[in-house]
Amino acid sequence: MAEDGQGEIARHFLLDGKVGICQSAGGEHRAGLDAVMLAAAVSLDPRPGRDVATLVDLGAGVGAGGLCVAARLAGTGIKQALHVTLVDNDPASLALARLSVSEPANAPFASRIDILDADVTLRGAARTAAGLRPNMADWVIMNPPFHDRAKVRHSPNRSRAAAHVLGEDGLLPWFRTAAAILKKDGRLGLIFPAEGLNRVLEGLHGRFGAVAVFPLFKGAEEPAIRVVVTATKASRRPLRLLPGLVLHEKARNAGGRRDWTAPANAVLKGNASLFI
Repeated sequence: MAEDGQGEIARHFLLDGKVGICQSAGGEHRAGLDAVMLAAAVSLDPRPGRDVATLVDLGAGVGAGGLCVAARLAGTGIKQALHVTLVDNDPASLALARLSVSEPANAPFASRIDILDADVTLRGAARTAAGLRPNMADWVIMNPPFHDRAKVRHSPNRSRAAAHVLGEDGLLPWFRTAAAILKKDGRLGLIFPAEGLNRVLEGLHGRFGAVAVFPLFKGAEEPAIRVVVTATKASRRPLRLLPGLVLHEKARNAGGRRDWTAPANAVLKGNASLFI
């Protein structure tokens, strides 16, 4: 399908059809595995006197991560309702996020999603004025860009570059904003390339504790390709390195591809969590 000013739009489904997302048909960046795995790390702990939990998806892009969280927690019997705010400042991504929220597959939870046009790197009063208010969130999730601007040749396309290339201050603004908008004992979840784990831990230092690192391995006896990391604001609890998840079987199928392992497939369908 095509939308005014958007070119050809491709519709994709995640969590075995429970989530519909809209993406540019000609774009290189595709929301999928990272968003689903990150969403699987989110859980809600009932809190006295708090009927609604708020999750903020920083740099949400087309909204895949936040939508997957909403879908996973819809109808689970938890006493708290979940409200999700998708945050981005790229016009193309915001337009696609609005289309994604309106997808029929998302109807069971669409009323609990809103979209905020705001820059994650803002500070202080400017950040608050943009709608990223102090202590607004129980959870923050993020899948930030991971290439250093000085080390890669980035695309002249603004949307494409923003999805992959960090700003001059790297990850620091992302962690700064996450800490600012989280409530006391609020939790952060993010996914990042495994080779960048040191940068993640540096960003968490002094702001978060109770860090849990959950590696995602492409195959058995292969290095991790991603890490899913959760942390708690201002906690002093120590870091935990968890066993992680193997994504692909070792043997190739008749089509020459490697199937998902049973545990990975259960997460991808929305039937299992990462429990971190």
